[in-house]
Amino acid sequence: MSTGQEQRQRQLWLLRHGATEWALNGRHTGSTDLPLLPQGEEEARALAPILTRLSFAAVFSSPLQRARRTCDLGGLGGQMQIMEDLLEWNYGDYEGITTPEIRETVPDWTVWTHGCPNGENADQVQARCEKAIATALAAPGDGDVALFAHGHILRALTGTWLGLGAAGGRLFKLGTASVSILGWERGQKAIARWNAPTDPGV
Repeated sequence: MSTGQEQRQRQLWLLRHGATEWALNGRHTGSTDLPLLPQGEEEARALAPILTRLSFAAVFSSPLQRARRTCDLGGLGGQMQIMEDLLEWNYGDYEGITTPEIRETVPDWTVWTHGCPNGENADQVQARCEKAIATALAAPGDGDVALFAHGHILRALTGTWLGLGAAGGRLFKLGTASVSILGWERGQKAIARWNAPTDPGV
């Protein structure tokens, strides 16, 4: 593959939503539709100078308000399409509680290895990630695609992109309102940027 062809391959920009109350205190936030904190809105606005100078073929968001609001404040709300497959991991019985609390009864628990009772496991999440990637890559037009979503689903999507499976997302730490890019290296799927903060002082 030539360099020119490689440069034209579509990249996926992953944008985690800004801070929420539960994100800051470590409570698992799946379907609970929390708003952004003022800090989270500020983080989301800091994305706009980066994102609005680019031309995206498509912009997809989780239907939850914290992702949609981040997309709006990041300057791409006019292009936003809702993608159900970008919903956060379904934590089932573990919704709203922290990992240390879960480990009081399941000492070695992680979402990647154990999944969630009455929620999703890694295989189920991987199936959603595969669909989300296929939808993003098939979007008409030229240019990259932006995906606004949540910490665990974006990490799982990254593991899926790299061929590690959704559980491979355990290897990637992801901050709120960060910028990550899934791209290519000599025809192989690769990470082009990861967990880049919008604040140059960070």
